[in-house]
Amino acid sequence: MRLLVQVGNDLLLAYFVVLNVSYLLLIGLAFVEFGRAQRRRAFSGADELFRNPLAPSVSLLVPAHDEGPVIVPAVHALTALRYPRFQVIVIDDGSTDDTFERLRAGFDLVEVPYVVPHDVPNRGEVLSIHVARNSPDSLLVARKRNGGKADALNVGINLARHELVCMVDADSILDHDALLHVVKPFTEDPLRVVATGGVVGIVNGCKVAGGRVVDIRMPRQWLTRIQIVEYLRAFLTGRTGWSRIGGLIVISGAFGLFRRDTLVRVGGMSLDTVGEDAEVVVRLHRRLRESGDDYRVVFLADPISWSQAPTTLRVLGRQRRRWHRGLAEVLQTHRVMIGNPRYGRIGLLALPYYLFFELLAPFVELFALFLLPLGLLIGAVDLQFAWRFLLAAYGYGILVSLAALTLEELSFHRYRRWRDVVRGLIAAVLENVGYRQVLAPFQIRGAWLAWRKREAVWGGNIRTDFDQQVDP
Repeated sequence: MRLLVQVGNDLLLAYFVVLNVSYLLLIGLAFVEFGRAQRRRAFSGADELFRNPLAPSVSLLVPAHDEGPVIVPAVHALTALRYPRFQVIVIDDGSTDDTFERLRAGFDLVEVPYVVPHDVPNRGEVLSIHVARNSPDSLLVARKRNGGKADALNVGINLARHELVCMVDADSILDHDALLHVVKPFTEDPLRVVATGGVVGIVNGCKVAGGRVVDIRMPRQWLTRIQIVEYLRAFLTGRTGWSRIGGLIVISGAFGLFRRDTLVRVGGMSLDTVGEDAEVVVRLHRRLRESGDDYRVVFLADPISWSQAPTTLRVLGRQRRRWHRGLAEVLQTHRVMIGNPRYGRIGLLALPYYLFFELLAPFVELFALFLLPLGLLIGAVDLQFAWRFLLAAYGYGILVSLAALTLEELSFHRYRRWRDVVRGLIAAVLENVGYRQVLAPFQIRGAWLAWRKREAVWGGNIRTDFDQQVDP
């Protein structure tokens, strides 16, 4: 038994070392990409794209379910984006609150006869179509029976009349020029780019005015501060690194841009998973590689979509359970790609990484918390090994989080108060000591639900008005 426990601890030590080394490698790749982006920023051509009458047109899809407190300011902010030609399509997915009534009052909606195409499948019946009286070409609202987020997005794809579709959460605020930046790869490489994604930031604690984030601050709650550091490590630097080597398989549903014809070609969003944003990207990779297409999926660190983060452990746990369930469903659905050289870096590198270092990470986390004390108790490991283990698993993890936070500050300097930076540094420590361990049971539960094929529901966060984001 001592031998088994000792071997188990050695394997766990190796696992955490490889995991954190991979994080550092991704951060290093992000550092190279950020430097390249900084050098090109003065020549990005955003103003030229804004004035270009041939710029690709965009349909912004906003699925909404019980988003009453935030939906009107969010749509106002979207309609005021700096971009030459776009429309906003809000899909009210069977809301039980006053989401639609607020939209109708806020934009003077009128019902219009409209035949909805069926280019991609959807389940929930479309009940009515409405447009803004004063700007019918810029805002369209569809009311439908509840069918889930993916179902709402498919209705939006069917209604979209522009060549690009941008998926945005209803609780999000886009930076004023975000659309110009996220469209840029399509204009630079129009024949190959099929999807782009932008950064998702946390709006909690920030000052919002007129549908814009005008002052970026750390929120008061430590739970939300830790999520900010987590987003920087996993979403900003992690996805930038994967994009750099052509292995990006996740574009956040809160801010992703796709070619509409390609989405229709692969069948739209999957209706059988809660991780529809990751699944559609993996399916794009799969179908386009199988057909021999030359294509690119790109992540950009400049355009930001600001979203509300969970403020209670209960809501955060539900979110992470849903995210992990979605990851498990994606890997199960596309398991034929894992380790398959036919799918290039996606099959040989990206998907195995997500299997071993994302899906299995919470299982390993809790197993380590059990096995290391057991090893000490029965004498299979000594205190010197225990210290090395803790440094590799948690000290190294803290270093990785600090590196991600430092890189973000050096590259973008979004937090202009030293006290906010210090709070971020403390949050980087708390993320690895306490936060990860508390979330692990929720994530394991999500994977278990996926493997048991239990019915999923579209849960939600508790929304507050954007004007109430700043802590007193």
